[in-house]
Amino acid sequence: MSSENAEGDTSLNTDESDSDDYYNYDDVDEDVVFQDESERDPEYFEYCLITQEDAENMMDCFVDETAKKLKESRSVSRILLTLHHWDVDGILQRYNNDQRAFLTEARLMPEKSIPSLKPANECEVCFQYIQTPMQFVMQCGHTFCNNCWLGHVRVQLENGRALGIECMKCNTLVGSDNLLSLKLGSEDLKRFKFFLLNDQIKTHPLFQWCPGADCSAIVKAESCKAKRTVCSKCKTTFCFQCGLDYHAPADCIVIKKWVTKCQDDSETANYIQANTKDCPKCMICIEKNGGCNHMQCYKCKHEFCWMCLRNWTEHNREYYECSIYKENPQVANENSGLKAREALKKYLFYYERWYNHGASLRLETETRRKIDQKIHEKVNNNIGTWIDWQYLLDAAALLAKCRYTIKYTYPFAYYMEDGRKELFEYQQAQLEREIENLSWKLEREELYKRGDFENQMDIAEKRRRTLLKDFLIN
Repeated sequence: MSSENAEGDTSLNTDESDSDDYYNYDDVDEDVVFQDESERDPEYFEYCLITQEDAENMMDCFVDETAKKLKESRSVSRILLTLHHWDVDGILQRYNNDQRAFLTEARLMPEKSIPSLKPANECEVCFQYIQTPMQFVMQCGHTFCNNCWLGHVRVQLENGRALGIECMKCNTLVGSDNLLSLKLGSEDLKRFKFFLLNDQIKTHPLFQWCPGADCSAIVKAESCKAKRTVCSKCKTTFCFQCGLDYHAPADCIVIKKWVTKCQDDSETANYIQANTKDCPKCMICIEKNGGCNHMQCYKCKHEFCWMCLRNWTEHNREYYECSIYKENPQVANENSGLKAREALKKYLFYYERWYNHGASLRLETETRRKIDQKIHEKVNNNIGTWIDWQYLLDAAALLAKCRYTIKYTYPFAYYMEDGRKELFEYQQAQLEREIENLSWKLEREELYKRGDFENQMDIAEKRRRTLLKDFLIN
């Protein structure tokens, strides 16, 4: 949930590749209607969109305040803030403990001054007489002409660098305010200010660029958390902390490890990406063309689970065991080859379910399109109004929302080793069962009443929120 952004737009619509607008669904439970939203919704997160001009002004204010506390220049203060992720208290402590050592470590002061072998009025790059000297004095004592500095800065701009530009003769850093005194051309100045802002935002924990394609929006939050963030400009949904696709309940470290592992083992996992399996009863080949994992063979009408191929009635019990990996208790006593095969078996178990729920999300986009078409036909035939059938679209949106969450429970479970794993797997199984029940109803919506959908939606969302409340890291 976002606070109102700088442009007055509070829309949270999203356009995820795996889903369509699914985070718009928000049930209202009468028992908690007066409860604070931050307590009711485990994904609640306050943030706002700001303009680049606003971001520049905020950064300049931070720099000015820090410069006053340190009694240093803006250039020095800005570099220290970006090097230490805007931790003002930490910077002040280290600065006061040993000023010279701190500045030397930050490359704002040389370890020892090396006298130049060149005359003071000669540039140390082009060796020409300095007619137009640079407008600032280097801490390291090196001297250059204005033209050489301008050329050096332009090269750095080609590499997208504004902060972190070094002296041309040593590694001493040059402050941005000093470089701005060189009177860059209008285009170079524009690029310099953009790269300067980019360098600052990338290091500030409370600011984040929207990762959407060709989007220049900046998000400012009250705290740095791995929470769902939605850009109201381009509708991109992402994790505020790492900038990747939103991945609750998995944290940023887990999801990065998981994505890397999937990339490394992609060839091994390719065989499970086929969209066909044999019916476990009549053995006829079946193609999965919907998001629901509750399958019914079109030939023999046998109902089974797409993931484990067991009879579906076995899933309709209290404990949905299809989502739980069974460790081999003897694996610790086996040789390295058998251990490796067991490790691969475990990975493929979780990967298949991760991949399958992503595929189901894409297939359910088509289900929602069909529902939308059916609603239009009903309304055109005077069978109710659009509002009368809106619950079907709400159900489709909630289904995608829940399936998105269940997808990311599998990387979380794969790396989970603490004593709460049994509780997590139980809640994961409960949520997965309700997801499949809702998916089954949506694909056969003509067989169910509005009350059936509303009850199923309420149960599914409560299961999802319960899991996130217990395991989402705040």
